[in-house]
Amino acid sequence: MGRTMWKAVVAGGAALVFTGVAGVPAGAAEGGVAFSRVSVNGGKPIVIGVQERVEVHAVFRMTTKLRYDLGPMVFPYRGTTENAETVQSAIIGSDCKVVDSAKGICDFEEWLYIDPRDLDFGNEDAGTWRTAAQVYLPGDTQDIDDVNLPLRIQRATRVTVDASPEPVAAGKTITVTGRVTRANWDTHTYQGYAGRTVSLQFKASGASSYKTVRTATSSATGALRTTVKATGPGTWRWTYYGDTTSAAASSAGDYVATQVRVLHSAYRRVLHSA
Repeated sequence: MGRTMWKAVVAGGAALVFTGVAGVPAGAAEGGVAFSRVSVNGGKPIVIGVQERVEVHAVFRMTTKLRYDLGPMVFPYRGTTENAETVQSAIIGSDCKVVDSAKGICDFEEWLYIDPRDLDFGNEDAGTWRTAAQVYLPGDTQDIDDVNLPLRIQRATRVTVDASPEPVAAGKTITVTGRVTRANWDTHTYQGYAGRTVSLQFKASGASSYKTVRTATSSATGALRTTVKATGPGTWRWTYYGDTTSAAASSAGDYVATQVRVLHSAYRRVLHSA
């Protein structure tokens, strides 16, 4: 398929507000146009940091025998289709992949871009949005539908970990610290995320997956701290499972070796020499 950028960045980075027509149920042929099979970002939340423009892939089907001048496209919106607020800064759409020319059925791909540096983009934009589908028709008219697909836009989250001492004797205490932060779209920095329940997880050497050992609550600065007993060598990490406005994230793993075998061998040598 070819690609066409048909919707440029809004001047000054402001969120686009457009005038549409009354929304109808998904799949209904409003004015001779119907949208179906809409998928945005593979059904996953759209996670956005503080600097990087995010590319969101979408696919959909449009059925119409009408000639159209611009589009079609799908995008997140809030409000109503008559006066909607959107967050995208640009959209690149594919050419029609014909499914049934006699019935006017085409499949499309789309690449939608959201830039956290846009002037009107801020923390209030995190949360659940709805999805609209739109196409411009001749005579300065358009068809726009709510396709009944919720979208979640989330602030990116980061988690760090540090387990000590390294190595540690078996049965001794390990202190595991870390910090959970999330993107602040107003200041374009990552800031401590307070009051979050975060899971401490352990993957024993040779194991294929992590298991949750306990949970901790982040401090006012997002700091995490707890203690556990060393049961054997393995890797420790913190995992935050996310919420409505903030994405899930896990820290990198911190491997801690234990000295149980070394100490045991030394003890046997002492007994033998005695």
